[in-house]
Amino acid sequence: MIHKTFSIFILLFALNCKSTQNQEKMQNEAIVLIGKGNLYGSGDEGFEKQNMVINNTEDWNNVMAKMNSVNNVTNGFSETKIDFSKFTVIAVFDEVKTSGGHSLELDIKPDSEKILVEIIRKSPDGMATSVMTQPYYIAKIMKSELPIEFK
Repeated sequence: MIHKTFSIFILLFALNCKSTQNQEKMQNEAIVLIGKGNLYGSGDEGFEKQNMVINNTEDWNNVMAKMNSVNNVTNGFSETKIDFSKFTVIAVFDEVKTSGGHSLELDIKPDSEKILVEIIRKSPDGMATSVMTQPYYIAKIMKSELPIEFK
């Protein structure tokens, strides 16, 4: 009897671990990088340090137009036509930096109450180029009724 109970416990534990792995895989697959890099217009694009949640085509087109106002940045995007009935775009712009080598990463973690977007800022190690840059990161996620919280 103990052997049978132990076997059932091990089976349930294994299934639970697999379920957690599948949930994480589904969450990661629902996050698509559209573009990341730097704007090189010394702030002339007009973005302050900000986090944006974009839910419609008009706002998305306005963001892309601003990004392209100095250099054509969106040519390097994985996609520019977004189905906003299925997806939401998250765009993060850092402050203008006086040197190169800065970048942003996003760690997007949905749970049952909210979608947490953790912004990870990376700086150059050692010497950096002397050029004005503004890091950005843009991704799309599956549309959800959950609030999006930036950290």
